Amino acid sequence: MRSGQWSVISGQQAAFAIQRGVSSRTRRVAALAGFAALLLMAGCRQDMQNQPKIIPQRGSEMFADHRGARPQVLNTVARGQLHEDSYFYTGVVTGANGYREEQNLMPFPVTIDVLRRGQERFNIYCTPCHSRVGNGLGEIVERGYKPAANLHDQVRLAQPVSHYFYVMTNGYGAMPDYSAQLTPTDRWAVAAYIRALQLSQAAKTSDVPSGVQVKDLKEVAREKNLPEGYAAPWALPATAIQAYPPVTKEGTPGMAPANPADPIIKIPVSKPAPAAQK
Repeated sequence: MRSGQWSVISGQQAAFAIQRGVSSRTRRVAALAGFAALLLMAGCRQDMQNQPKIIPQRGSEMFADHRGARPQVLNTVARGQLHEDSYFYTGVVTGANGYREEQNLMPFPVTIDVLRRGQERFNIYCTPCHSRVGNGLGEIVERGYKPAANLHDQVRLAQPVSHYFYVMTNGYGAMPDYSAQLTPTDRWAVAAYIRALQLSQAAKTSDVPSGVQVKDLKEVAREKNLPEGYAAPWALPATAIQAYPPVTKEGTPGMAPANPADPIIKIPVSKPAPAAQK
């Protein structure tokens, strides 16, 4: 009886020992597998400061020249900036002599809508200095500033229409550029309207198409109940800064001042060569 009981007990102990050994090996294998997985994850880990990205104004080990900012590909043009029509965007063409020259030519047809657009932009951006009629006696003159260019004098009348586009694009003298305020199309529209203003001040009855009725400015002023002197010539306000006398080049015909009593500032065509020092 005891012998059989011992045999049963011994068998249970053996089975338990075997199960315990298997469980221990399983745990060791699982632990080794988990540790290997941790090592693998640690090997693939990449901190945020080591992300493969380009930081502005810094170098980079990704490229052979170690520069983060990449140079543009030659002859690459950004979308919408092809500017294939150079005259439309610059107002000048390269002549046979290699110099850039202004042209008395519009890059697109001038319609009544173009002139209306030019008048609107002119009244917004140009009239503070040049006035609505373009005589250079805008509101800033009444505040003490030097009068702007008179668009109706002989110098401006002789300039080609693209000159006005060029000045609005690049500025001229005390006048800043207006390329940020006016698109190229609007600059050309303003240039066309300036030419229309110039023609209006020197127009004759023969220039009016047949069947078109033209009212006198004084008559228009009376119809609109404007002051009597509204249609009279504008006089230069008495300010501390006065307009310069007319400017001309020597030997240029038709450049005399409106008033013969006014002096003429003569600009020599070319300066004489300096005398050689002994």
